[in-house]
Parts: sequence; structure tokens; C-alpha cells
Amino acid sequence: MLIKEYRICMPLTVEEYRIGQLYMISKHSHEQSERGEGVEVVQNEPYDDPEHGSGQFTEKRIYLNNKLPSWARAVVPKIFYLTEKAWNYYPYTITGTEYTCSFLPKFSIHIETKYEDNKGSNDNQTASGDHDTMKEDREVLNKMFSPSSSQRHYKESEDPRSFKSKKTDRGLLQEGWINSQDPIMCSYKLVTVKFEVWGLQSRVEQFVHKVIRDVLLLGHRQAFAWVDEWIDMTMEEVREFERATQEATNLKIGT
Repeated sequence: MLIKEYRICMPLTVEEYRIGQLYMISKHSHEQSERGEGVEVVQNEPYDDPEHGSGQFTEKRIYLNNKLPSWARAVVPKIFYLTEKAWNYYPYTITGTEYTCSFLPKFSIHIETKYEDNKGSNDNQTASGDHDTMKEDREVLNKMFSPSSSQRHYKESEDPRSFKSKKTDRGLLQEGWINSQDPIMCSYKLVTVKFEVWGLQSRVEQFVHKVIRDVLLLGHRQAFAWVDEWIDMTMEEVREFERATQEATNLKIGT
């Protein structure tokens, strides 16, 4: 089991990002999907929890065989998918992912997220709220919106160093921006990856964390780069955008 905590800062408020996150996930999923590959939304509905209150439950199928490295494709069927179940009680979310193929080895990803209006400086705050849990095995990575972490997905229009929002006047983020930026928020993400197979455990867990880190950084950069598209939306408007985009994405995949 490999546990890492990621802290990703953004020039937004937690309340603003509530809309931006929903917009980004829907648009990003649609952009990354194609025939037979991508993210299919199975369920997306309100959910009440006795501890966390009202939230949103989503279930997705992630088809990604062609995106796997060759050594991974050799041991999985040609067509397979991961099931992602997420409970969003903003500003706290829980996401769990597992293989749907019963004959594959045990593999799980668990992500807990907490959003706060600070610059990632709360060392007593983890996503789970319990900073002592597995503390000795945790690696904290302060990935401050790095635009160079995943060059494969790089677009100049989404580079926070060269993008400036017309509606919010935020952007052109240069070295040291987190020390002077206002507003600023941080996504605290506690990511646990478990792959219990002798001989492959370390390699697979490290690979999965690299993929997750790149996806998280790309998503946060896109949420800010698209800020002028969503900043004026209401929750009702972004939910309608989410519904329409999910339908279009499912058709695009061919499910």
C-alpha cells in the first residue's frame, strides 16, 4: 500500500471552485473520450449521508485499455474498465476505484479530498481530517500548479504562466505566486493505492500514483484556464451543463 498526500493551490476561492470543479470534470471527460475509450457516467444523483449531510453520488466506468503501458496491457483483457464511485459532500469528497474484472488481482484506489481557503499551509490538515492516520507512511507532495508535470497534455492556453482571466483579472502566475495571490485555495488530497501482488506491487503502485498526480494537476490547471467559461454559472446551470455533457460523452464512447 502506497499513501501520498497532494496539495494543489489555485487562484480561486473554495466557493468558486465548487462550480469550477463540476464544469472541469464534465468538459475534461468529454475531451478525453473517444469511441470505446473514456469515461461513461452510469449514475449521478443526490445522496444524503448521516455524517456528512447532503451531497452527490456518481458512478462512472473508465475505459482505458489503450492508455495502459505495454506491460499492463499484457495481463488485462482487451476490453475492460474501472468502476469509480464518488461521494461529493463539498468541500469534502470521497472517491474509490476498483477493478470490475473479478479474476484480476486485488487493486484499489481511495482518494479523500478537503478544500480550504489557504495556500497549503495547514500541516495539521489532511483530506481525512486525521493527520495521525498512517502518518509514518505518508509522503506530502506540494505540487503547486506545476505546468510542466505532464508535457503530454501541455497546451499553452492552459498554462497558468501565460493565461490571464478576462473576467477575474487573475493569471500570469509566475514563480512565488502563492505568496502574494489573493484569493487562494488548496486541494488537500490523500491518495491510497493498493495492489497486493508479489513482484508487481511496488511498480504498479508507483505507476498509478504518477498517473493520478498528472491527472490531478491537469484537471486543476484546466479548471482555472476555463474560469471565464464557468465563473458566472449558478449551481443549477452547471448541473444542466454536466447532464448534457455526460449524455454527449456516453454517446461519443458508444456505450
